Amino acid sequence: MTRRVDDSVPAILTHGLGKVYSAGTEAEVVALRDVDLRIDRGDFVAIMGPSGSGKSTLMNMIGCLDTPTAGRYACDGIDVSTLDAEALAVLRRDKIGFVFQGFNLLPRMSALDNVAMPLGYARVAPAERQARARAALDEVGLGARVGHRPSELSGGQQQRVAIARALINRPPSLLADEPTGARDSKTGAEILALFKRLSDDDHTVILITHDAEVAAHADRTFVMHDGELHPEGAPA
Repeated sequence: MTRRVDDSVPAILTHGLGKVYSAGTEAEVVALRDVDLRIDRGDFVAIMGPSGSGKSTLMNMIGCLDTPTAGRYACDGIDVSTLDAEALAVLRRDKIGFVFQGFNLLPRMSALDNVAMPLGYARVAPAERQARARAALDEVGLGARVGHRPSELSGGQQQRVAIARALINRPPSLLADEPTGARDSKTGAEILALFKRLSDDDHTVILITHDAEVAAHADRTFVMHDGELHPEGAPA
């Protein structure tokens, strides 16, 4: 999938996005209601809300892990409703880097091999995999730890490896789900500072969190409430 070159095209754009589970039944749940969201290239945005507010559903929509029942979503200028399952998988690979609270690193592999692993699925040559993995680890400040296994790294370092892995396919956007949730405050601050630096380097960062202090590190914050998205400070 080719990268877009027009920076006037939003990284993320939704219009009237809605999601209803078990529609038309007694168990019907309206998870998203008419969500309009524009995130431009290089933005650092937080989407905040408690459990059940709809933020996880919105994250799944943005990450193309689920499909809406109403509205439209364009990822990096591509209307996702036009894509079949194979094309969606390619879009997820090329356009969005995922960072989760759990690191999901393979314990027997080095940091370098963990980061390089997604490139194997993209059929990148081994030498290029290694070079790009080293560059990604350098970008998150772990160039001196390439040969270390996860058990030889601190929690914050393991999260940095996970972020480097999310960057390896050079996606325009990073989608981070509670990335500081299990970290101590110092490590959490370091991870958030890294996201800010990546945003300054033209990466789009979308942070999903329940924590107002974490959300405060972003340039813009939206609040989910009963499936609706509100700018921070707007009445829910």
